Amino acid sequence: MRQRGVFEKVPGSGEWWIRYTDAQGRYRREKAGTKGAAISLYQKRKTDALIGKKLPEKLRRRHVLVNELCDDAKGYIEQEYAKPKHDLGRLEVVRSWFGTRPADSLTQQDIKSVLARAKRENDWSASSWNHHHTLLSLMFRLAIEAGKVERNPMSGVRRMQEDNSRVRFLTLAEEEKLGEAIRSNPLWVDHEPELTLSLSTGLRRGDMYERLVWESVDLVEKIATIPRSKNGEPVHIPLNADAMRAIMIFRSRGEATGRVVRNRAGDTLRYNNFWFVPAVRAAGIKNFRWHDCRHTYASRLRQRGVPLGNIAELLGHKGLAMTKRYAHLAISNLHQAVALLESNSTTVAPDAEKQESAIEYVH
Repeated sequence: MRQRGVFEKVPGSGEWWIRYTDAQGRYRREKAGTKGAAISLYQKRKTDALIGKKLPEKLRRRHVLVNELCDDAKGYIEQEYAKPKHDLGRLEVVRSWFGTRPADSLTQQDIKSVLARAKRENDWSASSWNHHHTLLSLMFRLAIEAGKVERNPMSGVRRMQEDNSRVRFLTLAEEEKLGEAIRSNPLWVDHEPELTLSLSTGLRRGDMYERLVWESVDLVEKIATIPRSKNGEPVHIPLNADAMRAIMIFRSRGEATGRVVRNRAGDTLRYNNFWFVPAVRAAGIKNFRWHDCRHTYASRLRQRGVPLGNIAELLGHKGLAMTKRYAHLAISNLHQAVALLESNSTTVAPDAEKQESAIEYVH
């Protein structure tokens, strides 16, 4: 059905225009882009006219396309994000959805519809939905700050609830099996220090392979520093004996400059599934991914009674929200505490001398 006030100036060109009467009764025409954009803009102009909103004498406002918003967001992400690669990829996906449309023509329903279709066709998780949601919100926030659009259609599009409770960690028996599988294969054996370093530091994959450099490793104090981690802040990791052994293997493979993680020939390495995934399968370990090495690090700390605040600091978490997933792993340490509530238990006052010594140790 033909839409009143919306027309294609050159039939078949794909460029649609609108015609309407403004609040002062003057006849106007505007180029809108796609037909959907034209319909949306026409409805907006009719609403403006109904509420008496005055438009400029000569309507010369430039139509800002979503492509321009993508370009602005790209520059911001490259400058501000510690790990821009994935968001830049998502940005191109958004560009393929809306790039040629005027930015102020997008509605909440347009965005919801496209996100829902992408989720269905690509079997997105809640996290993938939210990553694209955040990116679109950023684009329109920057555009509003620059005066390129007047409203943010993302304000009515909800994020999805994520399940961040998954904690998969290696048991000591599984770690031994995985180590045996790696050592038994000539193609994998040189990568064992990578696994050891990951399990001993809890470093994110990108931090360990790309941002861990010799200039930030103090072999005397046994501390490795990631100057700028995922949250944009530095993370300082104490190196235990296992981590130091892995570090010294990497030290023997290069000249102690640049990236730490290297192969036997001294070439820098990037994470690659060609050895890790087959090794996990060969060891008969189920449902274990590289990021679960980080879970293993945190889980073992918690099982040994390390406070959540300390674990959060070691992992580079800004707060305890993400770290609380490990809270239940220390439940065995609380049995002694609740045992004091048993009917046959006797409250014993702490030894004064020991209490004083503990206070001096803390201070």
